[in-house]
Amino acid sequence: MIVDQRIGLRIISKEIFGVILLMAAWDLIVVILFQVFHQEWMEQPSLPTSLIGSALALFMGFRSNSAYARWWEARTLWGSITNNSRSFGRQVGTLLKDRPDLMMGMAAYPHALRGALGNVDVSADVNRLLPPEMAKAIAGWRNQPNAILYQLGLGVSDEVAKKGIDGAVHGQIDRILSDLANAQGGLERIRNTPLPMQFSALPRALVNVFCIVLPLSMVQTLEWITPLGSSLVGILFLVLDKSANDLQEPFASTPHALPMAAMARTIEIDVVQPTGLPLPPPITAVNGIQP
Repeated sequence: MIVDQRIGLRIISKEIFGVILLMAAWDLIVVILFQVFHQEWMEQPSLPTSLIGSALALFMGFRSNSAYARWWEARTLWGSITNNSRSFGRQVGTLLKDRPDLMMGMAAYPHALRGALGNVDVSADVNRLLPPEMAKAIAGWRNQPNAILYQLGLGVSDEVAKKGIDGAVHGQIDRILSDLANAQGGLERIRNTPLPMQFSALPRALVNVFCIVLPLSMVQTLEWITPLGSSLVGILFLVLDKSANDLQEPFASTPHALPMAAMARTIEIDVVQPTGLPLPPPITAVNGIQP
């Protein structure tokens, strides 16, 4: 995730720079054809283009809101993962006691979850934290994060039975695991349900068509400064399209995605610290980007 606004502006500018050059070149071609070669067919009325631009702006705004809502929901669910992981570590440490393996298993859980959501290899972090018995038990499971929650539930049940702990305490800890499973299900729903084509591929096509038609309706009024006016309007729509496209995939390996590695490391530190075991350093932003 981009945490430095200056870096974010630079990244977006770099990503759309090539399209801006093509758009400016097309605007210049239109001006030359109209001013030098007097192509009268280019004298298109401006009213239809203005109406189309207004409708497209409303559509792009709605699409940007939908993409941001998707991104923000994913961030909210990760916040629930963070809070419930900390609560589980506290409950195990203060109520069950003498079970650092359960706390280490919980520390491994967010790493396994970010690997499943982002389709990245997190075996180094999971193997470093997950107790050997638990790692052996979940081997071969298709959903590794869910398998870890299942093993944590078994460990809690065994400890409750062994120590004769009150059932209300067991229910309280189990409710935390259920909340983690619910948050994980919400994240998986976002990953497995992309935005419809009307909100992903169609807006880019409409913006490209609009940018092609735009100078045809401006050239008779702006003449030689058409490339400047047309490019400014086109950049606005390109930025709207690019921003929404970046936000609609919150788990992708891009600078605009959620900082799942940093969040998982934060959970790991908070859960492991009470055990007294060595702690890794927090993951900090590099060049204005939080991984």
